[in-house]
Amino acid sequence: MYENMPRRSIMCIDMRCFYASCIATLEHLDVMKTPIAVVGNFNQKGSIVLAASPMMKKRFQVKTGTRLYEIPKHPDIRLFEPKMDFFIRVSMEITRLLNSYVPKEAIHIYSVDESFIDLTGTEKLWGPVEQTAQKIQRDIYNQFGIPSAVGMGPNMLLSKLALDLEAKKTGFAKWGYEDVEEKLWPTSPLSKMWGIGRQTERSLNHMGIFSVGDLAKADLKTLEARFGIMGNQLYHHAWGIDLSELGEPIIEGQISYGKGQILMRDYNKKEEVLAVILEMCEDIARRAREAFKVGRTISLGLSYSKNAFGGGFHRSRTIDEPTNETMKIYQICQQLLDEHYIEDRPVRQLTISITKLESERSMQLSLFDTDRFRRRKLGATMDQLRSRYGPAALLRAVSYTEAGTAVSRSKLLGGHKK
Repeated sequence: MYENMPRRSIMCIDMRCFYASCIATLEHLDVMKTPIAVVGNFNQKGSIVLAASPMMKKRFQVKTGTRLYEIPKHPDIRLFEPKMDFFIRVSMEITRLLNSYVPKEAIHIYSVDESFIDLTGTEKLWGPVEQTAQKIQRDIYNQFGIPSAVGMGPNMLLSKLALDLEAKKTGFAKWGYEDVEEKLWPTSPLSKMWGIGRQTERSLNHMGIFSVGDLAKADLKTLEARFGIMGNQLYHHAWGIDLSELGEPIIEGQISYGKGQILMRDYNKKEEVLAVILEMCEDIARRAREAFKVGRTISLGLSYSKNAFGGGFHRSRTIDEPTNETMKIYQICQQLLDEHYIEDRPVRQLTISITKLESERSMQLSLFDTDRFRRRKLGATMDQLRSRYGPAALLRAVSYTEAGTAVSRSKLLGGHKK
């Protein structure tokens, strides 16, 4: 099966506790010994921990997602608000360091704290690729004080899986095709494997598939009938096979435009929830329009407050004609909310996405919707104004109500303080 498969030297590097490590460097602290937590906003007791140092997790069981009010009062604990502009500058400097080992084309930045690097062919310059990867780790720690973990593999998929499933515990791991059966197949639950979300996991579980080994031994035609092209990809990924080039999306068909928001207080009224949903739809539609994409499936997720014993729902609806119009996306979300929202239960988190994307140029002209072109042109004009003058330059009236969050979030970077 693996005779003609790519055998490159791909490393996936993750900066451990990146935000906490950056703060530790700035404050001249040892991130491995000091209990550090980076909290979204000190003024909101429900604000969450964005990053916690290893000692914070070990001594006080405080981790990413812990609420500010849940952090114990202890003199050893050091709390900081995020400095997003500083974090991004550090990330850029780390990328420059990587660029000293390989050309820019061999680097794919996956997130602010994680990157893929293709070390294929660098043996003549730097020696064995394993030693080069570990030297990069040492250079990052010596220059920035930030520890890291590295997974290596013959393709992007296996390097990422080596990182997530082994290297984050050991610091370094290298997987080959020969390791798939022993190291990857026992993985369960399925959502621990990169590229499989909770919803896909539930669907696979209903088919009697509970581990990656089960997925590898499943009938390919059955998977394709259930998931389409995604079924084919899931099957081959269970065997460690990935033919994507560096920088391409590994899971084709999973590209979407989405947005999630943890609300800073309980929203008790449906009208308040709809105000935030409209703001989120505006942002998602703008991003889709900028990419000249339209989507057929619109999803709404809602989580109730812990004060109301949690719970929630995640529902989707597929429409006949794909769209990137704010109000059409909003209308579908409103329908889903009407059907599944439990009145008077406080809401604390929302997620919205559009999937099943296609080119905007594939949209059919309608004899019954003569205003479509005018609405598209109006949307593009609004997008241009926001791009030029900032996201708060043009807002809907709901954003200026008590329920709106767009005004306050426009002052943030990456959703957090600059």
